[in-house]
Amino acid sequence: AQKTKSHSSFTCHQCGKSFAQQGTIKRHMRTHSGEKPFTCQQCGKSFAQEGALKRHTRTHSGEKPYTCQQCGKSFTQKASLQGHMRTHSGEKPFTCQQCGKSFTRKSSLRSHMNIHTEVKPYTCEQCGKSFTQKANLQDHMRTHSGEKPYTCHQCGKSFTQKSSLQSHMNIHTGVKPYTCEQCGKSFPAKQNLKVHMRVHTGEKPYF
Repeated sequence: AQKTKSHSSFTCHQCGKSFAQQGTIKRHMRTHSGEKPFTCQQCGKSFAQEGALKRHTRTHSGEKPYTCQQCGKSFTQKASLQGHMRTHSGEKPFTCQQCGKSFTRKSSLRSHMNIHTEVKPYTCEQCGKSFTQKANLQDHMRTHSGEKPYTCHQCGKSFTQKSSLQSHMNIHTGVKPYTCEQCGKSFPAKQNLKVHMRVHTGEKPYF
C-alpha cells in the first residue's frame, strides 16, 4: 500500500482501490492475502476483521442486539435486521435474472440460484440426501428427529414443515386449491390429489 500525496489517501497496489485511513487499507489488504488474525476462542474459526469476529461470537452467546421495532424480533447482525425489515415493507430488491423471482435478502437470492444450477450443497449427515437450500435441509432433518414445530391452533395437529401446516389449514378453511385436470374434482391437500389420481391411472393404493 502506498500513500498518494494528491488525494491524501492510501491506495492498494494490487487493485487500485483507495482508502482515507491506513488502518482501513490494512484491513482491506487481508482480502488479497487471505490473512485471518482474529480467532474465536470457542470454536477456532478465524476472521479477517475484528468486527466479523464480534458478530460471530454472538452465535455462541445468543446475544441479539438488533431488534425490530415493529414486531420485536431480534437479530445477531444489523444486516439481518435490515433484511427482516423488508418483510414489513414488502420491498424485494434482489431479483433472479433467470426467472424473475425477487427476494428481501441477497443471501436468499444466492440460495435460490442453486435451483437453476441444480447445485445441492446442503447434505444430510444421517442419510446423505442433498438439498439446494439450507431451509429444505432443516425441514428434512425433522424426519430424523421427529420434531414437529408447526402446530395447528384449531385442532392441535403438528407438522415437520410449515408448508404442510399451510396445506392442512385448507381443511379448516374449506379451500381446495388442488384440482384434478381429468375430472375437475378439487382437494384441500396435494397428497389428497395424488391419492385421487390413482382412480384415473389404475394404480393400486398402498395399505
